Amino acid sequence: MKIAVLEIVEDWLTQAGTHRQHYGRPLVSLCYAQSLDGSLTLRRGQPTALSGAESARLTHQLRAIHAAILVGVGTVLADDPRLTVRHVSGPDPQPVILDSRLRTPIEAKLIRQHPRPAWIAATEGAEPQKRSALEAAGARVLSLPAGREGRVSLCDLLDRLGEMGIDSLMVEGGAQVISSMLSQGLADQVILTVAPVFLGGLPAVEAGAIGWLRLGEVLYERLGDDLVACGKLNRTDLLSSNRP
Repeated sequence: MKIAVLEIVEDWLTQAGTHRQHYGRPLVSLCYAQSLDGSLTLRRGQPTALSGAESARLTHQLRAIHAAILVGVGTVLADDPRLTVRHVSGPDPQPVILDSRLRTPIEAKLIRQHPRPAWIAATEGAEPQKRSALEAAGARVLSLPAGREGRVSLCDLLDRLGEMGIDSLMVEGGAQVISSMLSQGLADQVILTVAPVFLGGLPAVEAGAIGWLRLGEVLYERLGDDLVACGKLNRTDLLSSNRP
């Protein structure tokens, strides 16, 4: 029997092409796992395995139905992920690394082992030598304007991805990327796995990043010992959440 959460997300993604035509950017899904107390990992830079086997399989199914997948450079440095589809059959999504200052190592698995050349989103002021080295290793560097705190403007990145034909984007983390997507009103839906553990570690959403947000059209599903919740985020609510 197909997982109900997967069916819901597949149905949402049938609207991705229309979404891109209307907004000029991909439909964005935040997909991540956290502990009962809202932690992504024990401490920054130290990966912590949270998902059980069944919810990990769901993650790979979600990768296979999204056109692209995004992580921040902190996740690359800490986890060295491949972001490929392995536990199920399906196409690998286009990997995108949010890396304002081009800190991605050329030895990273996303550079050396992914079947698709990684797209690295950097600021226009990133060092040309680092850009040349990454491109020589096979990556494609996207030069984008700087936004908040000198980091890549997420709005400009999503617009660029839309121009490049990406209809749907799966965002896996880390905490800074998740918080920024929420605080800037750029996420459209959330697929959240809650593992039955307490960590007291790095929160998934940074303190003060957002106001009060509520998911709509919510579905809960138990996978093994994990609880998966999915729902839509209202764009108007997201944009108004930080207003006084």
